Amino acid sequence: MTRYLYAAFALGLVSVAIPLRAANRPHAEGDRQTKVVWTNDDLDKLHDLGLISIVGREDDERPTSTPQPGLYEKTQDPDWYAAQAAKLRDELEYRQAQLREYRQALDDARNLKESTGGVNLVDEDFAITPEAGIEILQQRVKQAQMELDALEDLARRNDIEPGTLRGQ
Repeated sequence: MTRYLYAAFALGLVSVAIPLRAANRPHAEGDRQTKVVWTNDDLDKLHDLGLISIVGREDDERPTSTPQPGLYEKTQDPDWYAAQAAKLRDELEYRQAQLREYRQALDDARNLKESTGGVNLVDEDFAITPEAGIEILQQRVKQAQMELDALEDLARRNDIEPGTLRGQ
């Protein structure tokens, strides 16, 4: 019980002492009576004395940016577009084949036919219902088609012939 009384008394003393100590200190506003405006000349003088450090470049020291000749830009290379388009077309065909096989397996299961394939239950996007599985595969097909469309738009903006993406 006396321990609690001592703790309460100590807290009371601390709460009284903090405002008294703060009242005795000088305020920050009273120290500054005059304002100093620094100019670029003043900063140069301080810099020459080594008192400050100026970081960055001034406008007259800034180098002009000129494109370096010979840099390879893949967005200007028709062969790059052909390779990317072929890769995306292959992925799109793979995704569409996956969707067809999944639908065929579901139709076989619904009609109680003997199927050679089946639904892969260990795949990364396993669906609880057949409809959810079809939806996941349709999203994959749509994503692959969107990537191919984005590549075609980029080629169009960079004036690449449309036949380049088709492998012609």
